[in-house]
Amino acid sequence: MQTQLPAQIQTVWRLRALIDGLLWVILAVGFFIAHLLWSWPWWLIAVALGLGLLHVGSHLILIPYRYAFWRYQISPDDVVLQSGFIFRKTEAIPIARIQNVTLEQGPLLRGQHLQSVKVQTAATTHEIAGVEESVADALREQIMQLAKVARDDA
Repeated sequence: MQTQLPAQIQTVWRLRALIDGLLWVILAVGFFIAHLLWSWPWWLIAVALGLGLLHVGSHLILIPYRYAFWRYQISPDDVVLQSGFIFRKTEAIPIARIQNVTLEQGPLLRGQHLQSVKVQTAATTHEIAGVEESVADALREQIMQLAKVARDDA
C-alpha cells in the first residue's frame, strides 16, 4: 500500500518557496545598491525580481500537484518512491542495496513535527521528504531490519 506524505509538508514547501523569494529580493537590493554606487545597469534589478517572482510563483503553484502525487511504499523487497502525474517518476530501491537510513530535521520540518528519511545506497541517496517524527523512527527501524534480513539471506 502506498503512503502519502502528511499534509504539513505543504506548509514546509511553502515556507521554503518564500525563503527562496526573500533571497531573490536580497539579490535585487544588492543590484540596486550596486546601481547607486557604481552605476550598474538598472535592468539587473528587474531581472532579479522577475526571476524571483517566476521561481517562487511556480513553486507555490505546484505544491498541491506535488503533494497529490508524492507517495512511498516499503515492502520486503524494495522501497518505492513515486512522484508526478504528467512527468511520472518511480524509483525502486532494492532493500539488499540499502546501507544506511538517516533521519534529518531542519528548523522548518521541526516546526511542523516532521523528519525527512534519507535512504542511502552505495551509489546515491533517496529521500522521503517529510513524515511525522514517530513514523520516521518506525520507517528507519523497518527499513534497517529488512536490509539486515536481506544481507543475512544473501
